Order: sequence, then C-alpha cells, then structure tokens
Amino acid sequence: MNLKKIFGTVLTLLGIGGLVYAAILFGNSSGTTKQLIVYGVLGAIFFFSGIGLIRTTSKG
Repeated sequence: MNLKKIFGTVLTLLGIGGLVYAAILFGNSSGTTKQLIVYGVLGAIFFFSGIGLIRTTSKG
C-alpha cells in the first residue's frame, strides 16, 4: 500500500473522530461554543484533506 494512501486514511479517520466528538459535545450540551468550533473545524479540515489525498493518489 502506498504511504500517501495510509496517511490519507489516517487523516480521514482523525477527521471523522473530531466530527463525532464535536457532535457528542453538541448533543450533551456540555461543550462550550469554543470547543464545538475547534473540534468541528479541525475535524472537517482533517476529513476533507484525507479524502482529497486518497482521491489524488488513487488516480495516479
């Protein structure tokens, strides 16, 4: 397996984890707005960068 695909998979999984954690904080109403924004934005960045990395390495 290519190293870029592995790194893309790790980024995607970290992004999913961040988004799920932000959703759990939102659902429990225990998280502050700052925490929700930080985990949500970082999760989205990791997720979309991982997906983009997997897409570009699978084409070539």
